Parts: sequence; structure tokens; C-alpha cells
Amino acid sequence: MDATMIDWSRLQFAMTAAYHWIFVPLTLGLSIIVAIMETLYVVKKDEFWKKVSKFWMKLFAINFAVGIATGIILEFEFGTNWSNYSWFVGDIFGAPLAIEGIFAFFMESTFFAVMFFGWNKVSKRFHLASTWLTAIGAAISAFWILVANSWMQHPVGTEFNPDTVRSEMVSFWAVVSNPIAITKFFHAVFSGWMTGAVFVAGVSCWYLLKKREVKFATASIMVACLVGLSGGAATMLTGDSSGIHAAKYQPMKLAAAEGLEDGGPRAPFSIVPGIEVPAMLSILATHSIDGYVPGINDILNGYTDNAGNTELPVKEKMARGQLAIQSLKQYRETRGSDPTQAAEHLSSFRENEKFMGYGYLDKPEDVIPNVPLIFWSFRVMVGLGSFLMLLLVVLAWLAWKKKLEGCNWLQWIALLSIPLVYICGQAGWIVAEAGRQPWTIQDLLPVGVAVSSLGAAAVKTTFFIFLTVFALFLAIEISILIKAIAKGPEME
Repeated sequence: MDATMIDWSRLQFAMTAAYHWIFVPLTLGLSIIVAIMETLYVVKKDEFWKKVSKFWMKLFAINFAVGIATGIILEFEFGTNWSNYSWFVGDIFGAPLAIEGIFAFFMESTFFAVMFFGWNKVSKRFHLASTWLTAIGAAISAFWILVANSWMQHPVGTEFNPDTVRSEMVSFWAVVSNPIAITKFFHAVFSGWMTGAVFVAGVSCWYLLKKREVKFATASIMVACLVGLSGGAATMLTGDSSGIHAAKYQPMKLAAAEGLEDGGPRAPFSIVPGIEVPAMLSILATHSIDGYVPGINDILNGYTDNAGNTELPVKEKMARGQLAIQSLKQYRETRGSDPTQAAEHLSSFRENEKFMGYGYLDKPEDVIPNVPLIFWSFRVMVGLGSFLMLLLVVLAWLAWKKKLEGCNWLQWIALLSIPLVYICGQAGWIVAEAGRQPWTIQDLLPVGVAVSSLGAAAVKTTFFIFLTVFALFLAIEISILIKAIAKGPEME
């Protein structure tokens, strides 16, 4: 397969996914914040909270509408640019995506219509229920998408069929209950709460800087900080689980994120190059100070952990993977003419099946992702996440003490932090997705085998078309958001 075609297909999908991820976290976070605000309106019977709810609901609707289109484009790209992948895992990958589209998205869109257009047309309680169901629908939608994504990180509940040359689902429950899927879901949802909180706090601080809608802005900040701090704390907990799962199922990703060349027991945690905390990585990745964490060289050359489990060198995995590919080919050639030989070839294939993906690699070093990209993306994610948590703590404290109005410097920091929360989220996805390269499906299907048989020119053309359209859409959305914010809640 042409390397240029592979690179352009990856770049196009990365660009589309990154653009889509601009909208998803804000949808997840802002929907919860709006639901809480409307709950205060119904419980307190205070028209002030209706005014607050309707304003943030308008911004939610703008973000929701633009985000839908990008998600649809992503799903089409599986068929156009990654047709071999779609053929290989269509029965597995397609199921959660179909459920998301038929059930979760339908639920989310239906109640969104009632939420946005149903003021004064349905009862207060029914409208409130619709708002909460919109938020729940958004979370359920994210769940099924992340079930599909997590299967790529840790394929479970499936079996390879040598007759159809496809992976087929044997346990839907195993796919749904994949430990990576559960962790990823809560991590994504709670980090979305952080995104919504920082967005609401930043916009509200703009009103404080303009000496406008002070009561509205302060109340919005209090609700946002409550949601953001809850989400931030939960994000840290689920991040800890993600680290343990990476150590267990994707050790190369963890080694790249730490820039760990040579691991072992009591592996150090690197804050930045040259500054390490002894044994901290072992504690984080295994919850044991003596836990074995393999480094990049250990994974390449093979290793034995503390429990006596041995991991083969990548070179040997490649040799056994090539044997699996050859045995599969011979089985398919003889299954109709010589059942005895076919059975022997099938037995040989089954012995080496789990290494089949390695048989498509050119050299052992292909299993190493872009270490500098993963290393620094992880630190951007953690650094910005910690800063934003501190920001929300300070904002909540000063708002509660009624001292925030006079802190112009902090208001500016909150406003300018809105893009930082998006950078934080994008960095997290870079670690998750680029960190598992070269695999589309971990240890099973490398990107070079997953792409479609297209010319690089076709992918380049659509890449720049999408880039132009996305940039236009983003500019339009930002313009509409700015106009709605400038108009303010008093115009509702």
C-alpha cells in the first residue's frame, strides 16, 4: 500500500475527528449545566433561572446543530477511506454505531426539539424532563461511539472467521462491558463537564468585565464551577483507570506517553525530560511501587514481568504473524480440494492467530508511535487540566464570597482559558488515538492494511475540501455564538 495514501487517509480522519471533538465536549457539559439551571427554575419558581436557562440553551443549540454534520462525515469516511477496515470488522464496529444512530441520537434529537421549542407549549415538568433527557441522550450517544472506539483499543468478544476473513462478534455483552469502554465513557463525559464549565465561566466573566448582567453571570459561574469541579475530580479518577488499562493492554502507548525507553520495577514518572519522580510510574500504572512497567526497548526485545509472564520480542511476533498469514492463505486454497491439508493449515493458523497483525509490519520499530507527540500531548493534557481545575476552584470561592466582580485580572484569565480547555481535550485524544499507532485495531490490524485502495490524490482533494468547509463552519459558528453572547440574556 502506498505510504502517501496511508498518511493522507490518517491525516484526513484526524482532522475530521479533531474538528468533531470541538463540539462533543461542550454538548456533554453544557447540556448538564442547562438541565441544572432549569431544575432551579422549576424548583424555586424563579423567573430569573428561566432567563438563565434559556440563554445557555441557545448557545447549546448552536453548538449542537453544527456538531451533527461532522459526526456524519466521520462515519462515511470508514466506508470511503477505510473500506478494508470496514469489511474486516463491520459486524462488530457497525453494531454500536447503529444503536447510537437509531436509539441514542433519535432520543437526543427528539427531546432537544421539545427542549428548545417547547417553552410555554408543554408543562414545566415535561419541559424539564425533556432537557434532562437531552443531556442523558447526549451521554448515551457518546457511550455507543466510545464502545466502538474502545473495541479498537482492546478487541474483545470477537472471533476471526478464516472462511470469510472477518472478525465476527461472539459476545455483544463483552464488547459493551469492555473495561476500556466503561473508563473511556466516564472520562469523556466528565471531561465534557469541565469543558462546559470553563466555557460558561469564561463567557460569564466577559459580562463581568463589561459590567453587564452581574447577577446572571455570577449565578452562572456558581453552577458551572459546581459541575466543572465535580467533573474534574471524576476525570482524574477515570484517568487513573485509563493509565492502568494502558499498562495492561497497550504498554507501548504508556511507554511513549512517558518517554520510557527502559522500564522495569519501580519505573520512574517523568514530569519533563530530566525531572523524574522515582517509582511513581509503577505506582500509577500498577498501584504497586514494585510493579513492572515495560519501556519501549523492553517491548521491542521482549520481557518477563514480576509475575513471570513473558512477552515475545516484536521480531518473533512478526515471524509468527507471517506464518499465520501464510497458513490462512494455504487453508483457503486447500479447503475445497484437500480437507486434511486444510485442517493442518487451519491448526497452524490458530496457533499463531493472535500475532497475525504483526505479520504485516515491515520492521519491529513500526510498533513505536510518535513518541515526542504522545509525550508532550500527555503533559499538555495534564498540565492544562490541573490549571483549569485550580481556576474553577478560585472562581467558585470568590463568587461565593461575592468578591469576584472586582477581580478583573481573574476574569480575563477565565475568558482566555476557553480555548485552553479545548486544547486540553484535543491533547487527550491525540494520546488515545495516535498513541496506539500503527494499529487501527490493537495488535490485530495495522493502518497499512486497513485503508482503501484509493489514489492519494483523491484523498488529498477531499482533505482540502473538508478543511475549507470545516473552517467555514467553525467561523460561522463562532460568529453566531459571539453575536448571541453580545446580545445577552436580557434580550430573551
